[in-house]
Amino acid sequence: MMSVSRKAHWEHIYETRSPTELSWFQTVPSKSIELIRATGVPTEAPIIDIGAGVSSLVDVLRNSDYSNITVMDIANAAIAESRARLGDAASSIKWVSADVLEWVPRGRYYLWHDRAAFHFLVNRTSAKTYLNTMRAALVPGGYFILATFGPEGPDRCSGLEVQRYSIEMLTDLLGEDFELKSYALEDHTTPTGNVQQYLYSCWQMTG
Repeated sequence: MMSVSRKAHWEHIYETRSPTELSWFQTVPSKSIELIRATGVPTEAPIIDIGAGVSSLVDVLRNSDYSNITVMDIANAAIAESRARLGDAASSIKWVSADVLEWVPRGRYYLWHDRAAFHFLVNRTSAKTYLNTMRAALVPGGYFILATFGPEGPDRCSGLEVQRYSIEMLTDLLGEDFELKSYALEDHTTPTGNVQQYLYSCWQMTG
């Protein structure tokens, strides 16, 4: 799927559905917060959330004294909704509306978080492009926190094919310049009551 159509797809999703109608909706992103805190990155260190959608992660981070947060999504509608939700606090956040496959980082980050984007990159070329951008954006010793659909997760989401991952598949993709710090399978209950398996993993860049 080309970038333009990918963007149009997600603009439509966020323009026509409320957050609680989205299958990946979480009231509180507990596992992401747990993994971010476990890295011990300073609260003033730059952090980026990729494919953030309308996630409340930015709210929780800001309320936990993290002060250098960048939020990225391909959909302008998602960015606009999150900014509106935060109100005056939105001015303290850096907002980026971009396709991660075409984005060129202008800064370096201590931590890159993604619970939404990577498993939609179903061909290896796109996945490699994403990972190369992530590598370029991280400081040496920086952290990559990723949540994808696990081996028993769904094979489609929001009308699109997705790639399910095992920890072995991710280890193979990331190669020797990332050290696995932790991982866990977690069942996520969607707003309609379905259960989806997610694989959460935390990696530290060693190269």
